Amino acid sequence: QEIVSGESEEESNGVNLMEFSDEILLHILSYVPCTDLVLNVRRTCRKLATLCLDKSLTQTVLLQKDYKVNKDKVKQLMRDIGKEIYQLNMAGCYWLPSSTIDHVTRCKNLVKLNLSGCHVTSLRLSKMLSTLQHLRSLAIDVNPGFDASQLSSECKATLSRVLELKQTLYTPSYGVVPCCTSLEKLLLYFEILDRSREGFMLSGQLMVGESNVPHYQNLRVFYARLAPGYVNQEVVRLYLAVLSDRTPENLHAFLISAPGSFAETGATKNLLDSMARNVRLDALQLPKAWINGSGLLQHLKFNNPFYFSFSRCTLSGGHLIQRVINGGKDLKSLTSLNLSGCVHCLAPESLFRKAEDDIDSSILESLVVSCCNLRHLNLSAAHHHSSESIGNHLCQLLSRLKHLLSLALPVCSITDVAANVEKPPTASNLVPQTFGRKVRIGIQTYPRNLADQANQKIESSVFWALMGSLRFLETLEIIGSSFSSAMPRNEPAIRNSLPPCVRAQSVGDSEVAAISQLTYLQSLTLAQLPNILTGSGLISIGLQCQHLRTLSLANLGMMGKVVYMSALMDMLKHCKCLRDLRLEQPYFSAGAQFFQALSHCSSLQRLCIVSRSGTLQSDAVMSFMANCLEVIMCHMFMGESLTVCKNLQQSIVRSFQADRPALNVVIFPLLHEDLTEVIRDVPMRHLDEITLFKSRVAEEPPNLWW
Repeated sequence: QEIVSGESEEESNGVNLMEFSDEILLHILSYVPCTDLVLNVRRTCRKLATLCLDKSLTQTVLLQKDYKVNKDKVKQLMRDIGKEIYQLNMAGCYWLPSSTIDHVTRCKNLVKLNLSGCHVTSLRLSKMLSTLQHLRSLAIDVNPGFDASQLSSECKATLSRVLELKQTLYTPSYGVVPCCTSLEKLLLYFEILDRSREGFMLSGQLMVGESNVPHYQNLRVFYARLAPGYVNQEVVRLYLAVLSDRTPENLHAFLISAPGSFAETGATKNLLDSMARNVRLDALQLPKAWINGSGLLQHLKFNNPFYFSFSRCTLSGGHLIQRVINGGKDLKSLTSLNLSGCVHCLAPESLFRKAEDDIDSSILESLVVSCCNLRHLNLSAAHHHSSESIGNHLCQLLSRLKHLLSLALPVCSITDVAANVEKPPTASNLVPQTFGRKVRIGIQTYPRNLADQANQKIESSVFWALMGSLRFLETLEIIGSSFSSAMPRNEPAIRNSLPPCVRAQSVGDSEVAAISQLTYLQSLTLAQLPNILTGSGLISIGLQCQHLRTLSLANLGMMGKVVYMSALMDMLKHCKCLRDLRLEQPYFSAGAQFFQALSHCSSLQRLCIVSRSGTLQSDAVMSFMANCLEVIMCHMFMGESLTVCKNLQQSIVRSFQADRPALNVVIFPLLHEDLTEVIRDVPMRHLDEITLFKSRVAEEPPNLWW
């Protein structure tokens, strides 16, 4: 009787969800996808029926990563709450048929609309925009076949009121830019290939009658990101030509991200000269050829800068301090700084300096003191070697940046200098970093318990201290300074990789274990850590970093053998929140044990494996796909034959496509000559976010688009 009465008392004291206040319930419901709220949750009871239609939940509808949404759900959603929607984000919904866009016309009050990655024809766009008179922000793709002459006068009237435009170009065109006469923010993504599918060379010349028509007089933000290719450079010059004639007076952010060589011309020089005379900038990014060897930075004026990117520039630390940081004045506003590939940025001058020489700690100290509010910092793709001076190690100086949320560092920069000087090279350091047969060596046994690892050496290391001081870090990238992915964008797969930096030879399991201190870590990238012996540090991360959503591992340990496989499988059993996993490692064996461990990642949505001479087990892949119901992307580029890859890809699509409308499967031999043709069909969302390897810290200004 006592037990029964105790249970009754416990039940009577239990908390009923419906007894919470409306404010608390609305906050809880804000984490539920809008499609579930409107189509499912609101049908459970009267109270939830009212709350699910609250304006705070229906004014902004985000479908961009709702991989379960289909055409019918969108249709019903627009019928039920279309008039209540002010912001609609369907970016990357590549699986929805183009006819889905027709239902957006029900959203008469739309102010912001993002259709990037959706299939939209000129006629459909015209019909839709003709009804959206309140629209002020628009994001679309411009695909081959786009014809601006098909846009109606009502559509053009809507575009004339648009203030923000994001346009991704897959064909040479101005798109809808000429119709947007009131633009204040223009974001351009150039994804035009140099050759058509038939092999014909494309021209960057725009159609007759389209030239000299963009309206930039009200422009405040200009951003252009170019994929590799000559045609992209040709087309962006045409967009810039109008800017060079008359620079907008209110321009405060000018950003051009261009890979490789993008030469400066007379027109672009005139544009930069005009900017130096007439505007004060808050954000700046320029191609390296426009900055290298010029005195441009000395003449540009800045107001309250929040973003700088000097990626791949030969800018020296002396110039950085004098011309950009300006002795520490007015740089408290800077929140994001990208110095990726800027090999001399922490040295006083670059004329007689080798890239591997020690950094000048006083320059980094000036940077840290001047930019004390930095939240995003990228120092990757360079050799930043600290000297033996006590207290001046790069990690010690960076530990002062208490507001950092994302950080990218080269592997050689986190080495404890004193340890390197005192310790002779170990057998593992002397292992050749090449493919082929390896000499058997003794492998040191590392304990898997975090406390035991800490007791060995890492508590006293500068990297351990850095990780301990950046407790709120959400994104961390540790990438070898000479690392290059085996899957570049528009070329065949790279067959050979450069050896790691000598200073990086000692970085391994203990440094990885130090990362486990980052309790709030959400995204982790580790590439080219040569001294990984067992991968034991990965287990610590899996146990401690319970918020981890994105994990990318590449070329860890010896190149001829996956030495960390056992530890990786143990780690994955604890990664309940992991959504994206990218693995790049030669000779990787994706077998039954690996996929069984991966099946513990119940939230996993996207998987990408890149492995030269790697193998896979088809039955294990099929079983994994059947067990992990959330997986909608499976990309594997291995050493298997074309027949094996095609058969497995077809089996996955045939078995799971019906229940997973967003399913995207690409299984293909890594070294096959047609790889680039296969890559071009991958949805841009997956290609840009996971399939292609790159550093993403401070890649763009924060909050560039909503």
